[in-house]
Amino acid sequence: MASSDLSLPGKPEWVFDREAEWDALVAFARDTAPGARLGVVSGRLRQGKTFLLETLTAVTGGFYFGAQQVAEAESLTRLGEALARYTGTPVPFHRHGWEETVEALLALGDERPVPVVLDEFPHLVRQSPALPSVLHNACRRRRQAGRPGQARLLLSGSSLPLMHRLFGPASPLRELAGPALTVGPLDFRQAARFWGIDDPRLALLVHAVVGGTPAYRHDYVEDDVPAGPDDFDDWVCRTVLNRRRRLFQEAHHLLQEETDHWDRALSHSALSAVATGCATQGQVADCLGTPLTDTARCLTLLRENGLLETEPDAFRPHVGRLRVAEPLLAFEHGAVHAHRPALEHRDPVEVWKHARPVFDSVVMPAHFAQVCREWARDFADPAVFGARPVTAARGTLPDPAHAGGAETAADVVVRGPGDARAGVLLSVGLARWGEVMDLPHLDHLRGLLTRLTDLGEDVGRARPACYGAAGFSDALRAAEAEGEVVLVGLDRLYGRG
Repeated sequence: MASSDLSLPGKPEWVFDREAEWDALVAFARDTAPGARLGVVSGRLRQGKTFLLETLTAVTGGFYFGAQQVAEAESLTRLGEALARYTGTPVPFHRHGWEETVEALLALGDERPVPVVLDEFPHLVRQSPALPSVLHNACRRRRQAGRPGQARLLLSGSSLPLMHRLFGPASPLRELAGPALTVGPLDFRQAARFWGIDDPRLALLVHAVVGGTPAYRHDYVEDDVPAGPDDFDDWVCRTVLNRRRRLFQEAHHLLQEETDHWDRALSHSALSAVATGCATQGQVADCLGTPLTDTARCLTLLRENGLLETEPDAFRPHVGRLRVAEPLLAFEHGAVHAHRPALEHRDPVEVWKHARPVFDSVVMPAHFAQVCREWARDFADPAVFGARPVTAARGTLPDPAHAGGAETAADVVVRGPGDARAGVLLSVGLARWGEVMDLPHLDHLRGLLTRLTDLGEDVGRARPACYGAAGFSDALRAAEAEGEVVLVGLDRLYGRG
């Protein structure tokens, strides 16, 4: 067993970023307060939870066990063998049930704080539904016996709905649960650094395909990084569209592994509908020709698993807009899904020629707008909008010039703190991926601000903003110099300008 030095170890150099996550894990693992404690680590597949937890136990001298989808008896045997290796016991543990095994796990913290990781804990609970109660009772017995110990249990899982239930109000683990850590994807700036891409346009194109999931670079494309902007198309063809690479089937596997749905085909179709423009539950049901109840059930499942999000409209908070949360799924279902059968027998280069226009016209505009919202919320200096942004969302209003439900939209509506329920309006903006932005875009924003004023919105602090991936006209640059508009290009998004 490792030494008992309780100094807080720094993050190893081989762990990319994740400073906040690492600090939180180490602080929990080395907390010297008496009594066993329980921490929760959750997050979707491929985000690096296991890597972080394995590194934590290696650095701090803790215990790690990764559960698998096997029978209960096999899990108990494997866990007993792992305990024997950790404690140096020559004969493997042969345990008769979870009560004895849990007691042995808690006993690891009898002399010092020790992180005890049960990774993919939901697998164990599916095998042994009584396990949460066993853990709760074991901790209670230890407290009552005056030997609480200092075991720092870290229960990790990728099944987000089950993790929520395991530590929800009705769970016996609720009263034990301490810090809860979510390990999510890298943000778009972190992802560019992780992939080693300096060109902002190329970084955004790659992010639109693989997002910020760390596993995709090393394990799924074997460290194949585009050599430059001119290599992007070839990179797509030799990675995500290449039948010999793991990334080829990943969109299918995400639904296979993260959902237990009675109809995965409906999940794929629903994602395709949202990725190509359906923004509400009713629109998805109409597009697919499915009953509203079935559609609602499917969309709820996708939301629970973190694959789909419903975002409130910035101007009409009671209106929710659906968005595919995982870029790889948006790429797959927005541009590639219709061509998937052809990829089984045709050259990916030929298939990509047909899919690329859809990628450029459907996937990239939506992805660029989302990244702009993230920049405004998470990276913009408070001076840009006159205050620190609290939210950034898409906002829509009915278009009085067109009947039949037509809307006029702002892609990036920034709100700050304030007494109003929605927060003070700081900015309204348009995001354009494939066109040079000019004065008509600014005129559109001015007209939108006038309409908001007529509707009673306080626009006194609102600044028009144009987010352009293809650049800005000289006239718009002149308006920026006069303080009439905020311009945000790719360099600024990535902190290079």
